Formats: sequence, C-alpha cells, structure tokens
Amino acid sequence: MSWLDDVKGFARFATGLNRFLRHPLTPAECQRRLTAQHARRAESFLKLLERGIYGQPGSPYRKLLHHAGWEFAAVGALVAREGVEGALEKLHEDGVYITLDEFKGRRSIRRGKFELATTPGDFDNPLASRDYEGQTGGSRGLGRRVVIDFDLLTHEAAYHQVALTAFGLADRPISVWRPVPLVSTGMVAVLRYMKLGKRVEHWFSPTRFTTWKYALFTRYATAVGRLPSPEYVPVAQAGRVARWLADKRAAGTPGVLSTNASGGVRVCLAARRAELDIAGSFFFLGGEPYTAAKAHVITAAGCRAACQYSMAEIGNIGLACANPVEPDEVHLMTDKVAVIQRPVTVRASGVTVPALVYTTVLPSCPKLMLNVESDDYAVVEERMCGCPFGVLGFHRHARRIRSYEKLCSEAVTFLGTELIRLVEEVLPAAFGGSLADYQFVEEEEGGLPKVSLVVSPGRGELNHDEILATVYRVLRTYPGGEVMAGCWQEGQTVRVVRREPTATGAAKILPLHIQESQR
Repeated sequence: MSWLDDVKGFARFATGLNRFLRHPLTPAECQRRLTAQHARRAESFLKLLERGIYGQPGSPYRKLLHHAGWEFAAVGALVAREGVEGALEKLHEDGVYITLDEFKGRRSIRRGKFELATTPGDFDNPLASRDYEGQTGGSRGLGRRVVIDFDLLTHEAAYHQVALTAFGLADRPISVWRPVPLVSTGMVAVLRYMKLGKRVEHWFSPTRFTTWKYALFTRYATAVGRLPSPEYVPVAQAGRVARWLADKRAAGTPGVLSTNASGGVRVCLAARRAELDIAGSFFFLGGEPYTAAKAHVITAAGCRAACQYSMAEIGNIGLACANPVEPDEVHLMTDKVAVIQRPVTVRASGVTVPALVYTTVLPSCPKLMLNVESDDYAVVEERMCGCPFGVLGFHRHARRIRSYEKLCSEAVTFLGTELIRLVEEVLPAAFGGSLADYQFVEEEEGGLPKVSLVVSPGRGELNHDEILATVYRVLRTYPGGEVMAGCWQEGQTVRVVRREPTATGAAKILPLHIQESQR
C-alpha cells in the first residue's frame, strides 16, 4: 500500500469517525435498533443475498449457488417456507458452504467436478464501507486486513449498551486492557463505548505500536474522543490494572474492565498478591474460552465476569447472558448472524463435535459469509432466560464454546497447521527423534492458560531454553507471529514438559492435543 493510499485511508477514517461520534446512542435507541433489525432478519438476509451475492458476477458464493442449481427466487421461496436457518441447512446439504481453508484462500473450492480458486479478498462484503482497517488477533486472520465499518460499530454498540444494562453497569467507570493496532480489538472496544457516550478512563495495552500509520489513527481517535492515550501494560504487569480497579473500589464505585479471559484472571491474581481489594469489579471477557477454572479465580476475588464471543471477520457473534446456565453462555446475535451446526470428526482422534457454521445477515459486516464453516463448536439451544437480551427476542444461546483445531491462549491464536510443522519437522530436525516424540497440549492451571510442549523423556538431556527459543523463532515467522509470540513469551505461556505425548483411544499421537477440561 502506497503512502497516498495511507493518506486517503486516514482521511476516510477521520471523516467516518467524526460522523460516528456526532450522535451518541441512547439506551432507548439501542433497543429500537436491535428490535427492528431482529424483526426483519429474513428480509435483510435476502437483500444481502440479492445485492451482495447474486448481484456480484465474481462472487464465489454466486458460482457455488449456480453450480448447486439455486437461483435467487428459489432461495427466497425456501426462506419463506423453512425460515433462514432451515434454508441454510438445505443449502448446506446441496454443497453450498465454504470451509475455513477455502474462506482463507488456502484451498480451492471443490464440489464434485466444480472447482474454484479463491483469495480471502473474494469474500469481502461489497456493501460494507471501508472506514478503518485493523487486523485480527490470531493467525487464522492476523496479517490480513480486517475492514471496520462504523455502521457495524454503531450496531454493536447497541449490543454493549444492553449488556451494560443487563448486568447493572450503566453508570460504572470503564477501562480497557486490549492491544493497540495493528490488532483491532482495542480500538473496536474503545470506539463502541465512545458511541454510547461512555468515557473510557484508561486504555491499557499489552502491546506497543509497530507502525506509524496505526499510531496516527489511534492518536487521532483518542484526541477526537477526548480519551487518554494508550498506556503500555504488558501481561506481566497486571498489577497496574489491578491498582486502577482497587482505586475505583476505594472510591465507592467498582470499575468495569474489558479484556481477554486470561487478562481478567491475571488481574485478580495480581490483586491477591498485592493485597488489593478489587471486590465488586466486573470483567467483560473475550478472545479465548471462559472456563470454570477462570470463573473460580475471578469469583474468589469478589468480582463478576461475563464473556462475549466474536470473530474478527464479522465482529460480535454472541453477548453474555445475565442468567446463564454456564459461565461462558452467550446470546447469539441472530439479527446479525445466522448459525447452524454440522457434525465434524476431529482428525485422527475420532471425536465428533457440533461445529458452528456462520451466515451474515447484517449488511455492514466486513466479510460476507454464507454457510462458512468454522473450527469452533458449542452447545446451542433455544431458551427463555428472562434477561434483557431475551426480552428483545434473542432466544438462541451458545455455551461451552471451544475450538477443535487451534490453540487460543492469552487471546492469541495459532492454527494447528502452524504448530504441526514445529512438531513434525522443526523440533525433530533440531533436537532429534521423530514427530511421535513431541506434542503441544493446551492446559489450564489456576485459571491461567498454559501451552505445554510435551517432549518424550527418550530424547535424553535437552536444554529447555533452547527448545523454547526455537519455538518462538518459528512462531515469529508466521503472519502476525511477532506480536502473538511476544504475548506468549511475556506471559510465560509456553513451557517444556518431559513426559510421553498423550495418545488417543486409537493409540495415535496427535501433534495438537486439547485437554478435555479445555473443551
């Protein structure tokens, strides 16, 4: 991208930001917006299909639909008869779906004799505006631009207003502990609260700026929104964030912190070590599974927490239920995303899980999805919970949300395919043995994530520091790996464990093993 493109991009961002901040949303406007969009979701889906797919000759979805024999009128009749989810189930049966590898452009679409090569840009939503470009927080997307649409942020701000109301947090002080750009999560969180007229007291960031472009965009946004500049607070210094929560507690109004799930745990542990009272604080968590172990640490500190479920390519997918069955239960934002499930057998393990398949319904999502298969799975059910999201008509819930093909710790994501190269090629070449002597295992200790690199004792005496240095060196070569490997290294997330790799029931050694407690 040339400097001229950067200048044009900044001008577009500045114009969009000023328009975005001009009219903060009121709670009543948030409810009206969500109710209206939910009521017209079928109509919205069909309009998106007509204009964003059938109206785009180069769309891979259009070519796939034509191959399967589905014209627009027929899909419309199917939606009228079966509903959105019922229609998507039928289309999926007929081969109208996109795997994650196809969506990322890593593999051509193949359905029988039909074959189509794609790139990630082929799935950009032609109807979305390009107000700001950030990046994802994991290697399944980091290194590729993610377009942020201010119309989408306005809609998502409405979600977060309902969440604040649901948990009784509307008048509480708010801070954020999320990365500065390149990664988009911090900027998005701050902008959403700005749209609600909320003052973010601190933007703590576990990462530093790496380019002048994103520093300029961020400085401008914080100046226009009259926000404090991002403050670098690496994960090892969680006590600084805990101190802010303790100060808010002492002043009589406990604070709200938006961070990833591990960040919330680290703050609570740091508060305990420093004997800081943060009781009554509330954490909005995301980026990785919110497990029972993490919930125990946060509850033991006298705090509450709720999680959200998001995907960088389309934003929020689920917001926390205020009357959950399990700690990580969310309301699926069905006005924006339609979700169906399909059974997937996880590689050689033989375990079958109900994988989530996404379709965008809201026209402002940066990526257009039509039955895009993910590597996440969950328990999905209809339930009347009585919380504010349920009152607005969001009755579809998801819980036990996990991944079956990636490690996601400290809100950092590495795909199994990237770790496999380390296990099967790099480590055996550097330290001897075969691929059966090494294995990555995702575990949890005291609520904190740990990625154990299991090495067979049969490899003899090995220098653990040299092994870890090799792992981090290779991880840094992947797209976005410099930031992600840095987070893991700072948090001491990866460790070497000497034991035999865990075998499946079929006596097979998988390079990536996720403990049952993490599933």
